[in-house]
Amino acid sequence: MPMLSSKWAKRLECPVDEDADYVNDRWTNRDLIPIPPERRTYKIWSFAIYWFVSGYCISAYTTGSSLLAYGLTAQQSMACVIIGAVITGLLSVVSGMPGEIHHVGFTVISRMSWGMKGSYFPVCLRVFTSIWWFGIQSYWGGQAVNLMLGAMSPSWKHRPSTLPLSSHITQQELVGVLLWYLMYIPLVMVPPERLQRPFIVSSIAFGATSIGLLAWAVPKAGGGGPLFKTVNTASSTPFSMMLGITSILGSWGSGTIGQSDWVRYSKRRYYPLLSQLVAAPVMITICALVGVVVTSASSEILGEIIWSPIALLSAVQDYYNSSSAVRAAVFFAGLGCTCAQLSINVLLNSVSTGMDMAGLWPRYINIRRGAYILAALGLASNPWQILASAAIFLNVVSGLGVFIAPMTGIMLCDYLVIRKRKLKVEDLYNGTPSSIYWYHNGFHWRAIVAFVLGAWPFCPGFIMSLVNPTRVNNWTKLFNISFLVGVSLGFVSFLLICLASPPPYTDQGLDYLDDERFSNSVGGQEVPSKVQTPLELDVEDKTAPPAAISVLSV
Repeated sequence: MPMLSSKWAKRLECPVDEDADYVNDRWTNRDLIPIPPERRTYKIWSFAIYWFVSGYCISAYTTGSSLLAYGLTAQQSMACVIIGAVITGLLSVVSGMPGEIHHVGFTVISRMSWGMKGSYFPVCLRVFTSIWWFGIQSYWGGQAVNLMLGAMSPSWKHRPSTLPLSSHITQQELVGVLLWYLMYIPLVMVPPERLQRPFIVSSIAFGATSIGLLAWAVPKAGGGGPLFKTVNTASSTPFSMMLGITSILGSWGSGTIGQSDWVRYSKRRYYPLLSQLVAAPVMITICALVGVVVTSASSEILGEIIWSPIALLSAVQDYYNSSSAVRAAVFFAGLGCTCAQLSINVLLNSVSTGMDMAGLWPRYINIRRGAYILAALGLASNPWQILASAAIFLNVVSGLGVFIAPMTGIMLCDYLVIRKRKLKVEDLYNGTPSSIYWYHNGFHWRAIVAFVLGAWPFCPGFIMSLVNPTRVNNWTKLFNISFLVGVSLGFVSFLLICLASPPPYTDQGLDYLDDERFSNSVGGQEVPSKVQTPLELDVEDKTAPPAAISVLSV
């Protein structure tokens, strides 16, 4: 019996490439190793498409709704979008450097700053938040599919639901969600290095949808509509604009910290740079501007402000009494929204979270299996219940961004300043005390302390915003600008701690990826490392042998 179970366990292990120079163990599998040259397929246009999908999506389209709610004018809101988008591009450049230079993702980079075991904390935090956001994005994707079904059959659109009101979802919407999942599953089967073409299709589809909405709304309304004529009602314009800028950064915060997950596929150095500095801010700004213009102009026509393009298209079909021409237009526009939700979930959730899950159990989970697990958990989260009745829980999930910010600052400080972009890549896969990233029992206390210092100032405001969302004081104001301040606090805290207590071995490693050296170390050949004297060892690393040979244990 034990032999039988062992045989099945072996069959369940993740696939290994033919003639691979790695094996699946606690720290390694095909999706976690540095991307080899033959799998680096992303060129300049590939990253432009990446940012078209990431920056030109339904979430970006609705950005103006939150900014205008701060009491700013439409013009001031767009200024916030531009500033926030430019900073997002700059953050993407520096956050993506480990992937661009050493071709490893966030999951592996975390081992550098947090220790081999300590890295499970930032990885688990990303997995937890992604589960809920994946479910919510999937629900919106299901609504887009349901929009298409309603365009094909008006009777389906207006059919009474047989599900109870307490379920907070109609049978039509449930069918839409299930059909969306059927479209999503094939995308998961495409390796990340081969996703450029599906992303191109998505970009064209949603781009055509937004252009169609603009072409309908602006001429018919005779201009941009009433939102561009609003007056400033903000109690403090500078703070409200800072709040708006921070909300932009918060929306793309997880995308910036996970830049290495995608940049590691870059065929050459600097290929992502132009897209990060130009395409990112341009796409985010244009999409937000289109959202404000279409929402404003359509409110002049329909008599109500509708920020969601899916809900707007449904209202347009009713406005024209489901005429055949309008139904055809709504169907293809709904297809664009569906494609956008498919791509954004793959881009920001499936691949990155799949790799995070692979980092938790590399022997049995890879990106594809992790994406399937994420999809199942996202559906099980009942996102329609969360959106309808669990406002506090949704605020909790949103508020977890206060922990992403200091994590970003710690990673940037460690990689750029403390290590000066040098990594001993083979030691990132060595889960023994001989690894220079083992620290103390696999945990790096400096990162833990810096994280606490970077996150605690926002906790009082976070709690107050949950207990009484309308309450405004200095703590809640600080919480509302947590991402920008949190990145700075995490960076500075980690820097000061490392200056007071320098981490060991920061001079070891290379400022580029030596593919041959890494391949040899994974294959079991000994790659000598610098011999350390006892005085060079960190005080908590007494277990590390003075003349450790850093070889990946397989």
